[in-house]
Amino acid sequence: MNKKRVAVFRKEHFNAAHRLNNPDWSQEKNLEVFGKCNNPNFHGHNYELIVQVTGEVNPATGYVFDMKILSDIIKAEVLDHFDHKNLNLDVEIFKELNPTAENIAVVIYDILREKINENLDLKIKLFETERNYVEYPA
Repeated sequence: MNKKRVAVFRKEHFNAAHRLNNPDWSQEKNLEVFGKCNNPNFHGHNYELIVQVTGEVNPATGYVFDMKILSDIIKAEVLDHFDHKNLNLDVEIFKELNPTAENIAVVIYDILREKINENLDLKIKLFETERNYVEYPA
């Protein structure tokens, strides 16, 4: 019998500041590539995070993944570390990694992947603005 796979989604929100900057480039090159996102005094976003977990429905619970547990994991592992933070200064990994939406999504994925059973697929969708968002894995 072909088991049915279902995707469940948890939507969260966090606010954070960042600066896009490559320290190996000149100030002029950074400004050319990153524009106002290279503001030396940083700038902020109201990020919308959607975490997708896909797998087979557990016949005992009827769940793919307990949404309360997923919410608790996201809060403890992501929101508590990213919300109302300067990503460049307050989040250790971004002291060496440019905090683009792409890199933030990959970092969140890596954090959550360690907490979610490998038999479940995980996808991160991160909205930096209403019109700009990234997905990982693609």
